[in-house]
Amino acid sequence: MSAVTTSPARCGVDVILPCLDEAEALPWVLGRIPPGWRALVVDNGSSDGSPELARALGATVVDEPRRGFGAACHAGLTAASAEIVCFCDCDGSLDPALLVPFVDEIRSGAADLVLGRRRPRGRGAWPAHARAGNIALARLVRRRTGLRLHDLGPLRAARREPLLALGLTDRRSGYPLQMVVRAADAGWRITEHDVPYVPRTGASKVTGTWRGTWQAVRDMSRALAEPAADGVSR
Repeated sequence: MSAVTTSPARCGVDVILPCLDEAEALPWVLGRIPPGWRALVVDNGSSDGSPELARALGATVVDEPRRGFGAACHAGLTAASAEIVCFCDCDGSLDPALLVPFVDEIRSGAADLVLGRRRPRGRGAWPAHARAGNIALARLVRRRTGLRLHDLGPLRAARREPLLALGLTDRRSGYPLQMVVRAADAGWRITEHDVPYVPRTGASKVTGTWRGTWQAVRDMSRALAEPAADGVSR
């Protein structure tokens, strides 16, 4: 099933999909993009034919040679042109179709940033060390911002222009957390909803190893340590 692409002026939603060697998962992920939305696959140096496959399936491909999750996400945000942007992993662990109510909440004005709280389904969906790191960071976010969040997962939706105005600078694993912290500092309304989280396709580049998890926690800790930004707005 091919991804359905439409002029972003018509659909108003771009889905940013950071991608590094995800050819195995791409057909399913792109097939789950809601009709009329545009899939932006940001290739971060794949060697398995992911960008070629994504184009063949109807996605718009953005090349980002600088390695890093944040680099790929921000390249997608910069390349997007729709009013509302969503983020989703490209490994098959999260269903982009679940973003529909997130976008509805943004459009209605009920929230400025909607996050997915991952609920693991199936053995090995979320390794214990990765989950422990996430819990610790969520607690630190509560202490730093007052937000009672449970997860800092990648499934999320917001309006593009306000996101750009946050001036996000992290280009590694700290990007998702920096987005939340700066949005909270700017007074955004942030909501969180449960989403199923299933075992990813292929090998994890980050949370599948202790080293990757430690690097992610270190990157995110830097974002938590930065002072409250001045002059950011909704």
